[in-house]
Amino acid sequence: MRVTVMCLRNLLRRRFRTSLCIFGVSLATIFIVAVGATTTNYTVVIREMNIFFSGDVVVVAEGAMVIQAFPVAGGNLPVSVVEKVQQVNGVKTAVPMLVRFGYQFETVIQLAPTNVSVGIPPGNWSVLVGNTPLKPGGNWPSPDLGKKEVVVGSSLAKQYDLTVGSEVKMENTNLTVAGILDTRSALLSRSLILPLELAQRLYYGHTMWIGNMVVAQPEEGVTEKEVTDRIEAEILGVEALTTDERNEIVEPLLQDIETWSLGISSVLYLLGMVLVTTVAMINVSERRRDFATLDAIGAPRSSIFRIVVTETTLIGLLGGLAGILLGSIAAILIASFYTNIPLSMFFFDLFNIISPFFMIKILASTVAVSCVAGVIPAIAASRMNISEVLRSEY
Repeated sequence: MRVTVMCLRNLLRRRFRTSLCIFGVSLATIFIVAVGATTTNYTVVIREMNIFFSGDVVVVAEGAMVIQAFPVAGGNLPVSVVEKVQQVNGVKTAVPMLVRFGYQFETVIQLAPTNVSVGIPPGNWSVLVGNTPLKPGGNWPSPDLGKKEVVVGSSLAKQYDLTVGSEVKMENTNLTVAGILDTRSALLSRSLILPLELAQRLYYGHTMWIGNMVVAQPEEGVTEKEVTDRIEAEILGVEALTTDERNEIVEPLLQDIETWSLGISSVLYLLGMVLVTTVAMINVSERRRDFATLDAIGAPRSSIFRIVVTETTLIGLLGGLAGILLGSIAAILIASFYTNIPLSMFFFDLFNIISPFFMIKILASTVAVSCVAGVIPAIAASRMNISEVLRSEY
């Protein structure tokens, strides 16, 4: 404890230099937290998408771009595809869907966050949401298209203060909120789920196209691969993807993103280490007389080593704390900018964007790097020639 207090006093004696060093460490930490948190959440959301339709075969138009389980670009499928898929030997059920990402979701005040709308035949909601319940008082959309009902995700409902019975506008059409999904899933919480035929009329103006994907459930004892091969052999103009194939499409990209994030973090840690080492070397050079005096009065060389390492560790601790605080704010700003979701919603959900474990890991890494950065200056201080220093300084 005494060593720590003495080290703090030593750092405060050189406030400007110490402040610049702490600022440099915190700046590196800000980038590490902001980039790391954003990248981590991005990959988690993308990987989460692959839990949908696990064990099922996803059928899309040939040449369509698929991100995990969902087509994000490509052609639509004609109505006849559903019947053909259903008739393939080994297919138990075939459920068509119309999925649209990033479309404008409008309320009476004309706000537009990023969202996903999904059209599904009534009665087949569980194919998408599984066992996800609706909040009390809600119901799934009625098959009666005249009612024009929709279920919205919890994040959208919270953002726009929507309740059962509220009205929202999609494609210049007023829809009534029939229910609100009780979920924390990144995809489902930003989703709008409505009857397939209603979605077809909203987006196409007709029902000639069923949508952009069909989910085929294999019969018991039939593998995904067998169903995939049969569908592609019997139906022209479509691609059938197993769970593993959908993973293989995006996994290399996610690995590249994670590698890039790790590389950026490593470079920033290295720069922070160089900065702390440089400042520590300057401090040691200026305090040669102090260290020589300590040695002359009988203080062990190890105490000099501890003093220098403790000072650099304190710099890392202070810089890391400041960096995590400001980096968390930066991560929230980035998330809000790219999703158009108000900042207020992210502040109340901070620990879901940047987990406490992630914060502790970054802080521990920053402190450890700063501690290592002080080793070389500490060794130099503990090995100095006492007699030469005393002669030159006194």
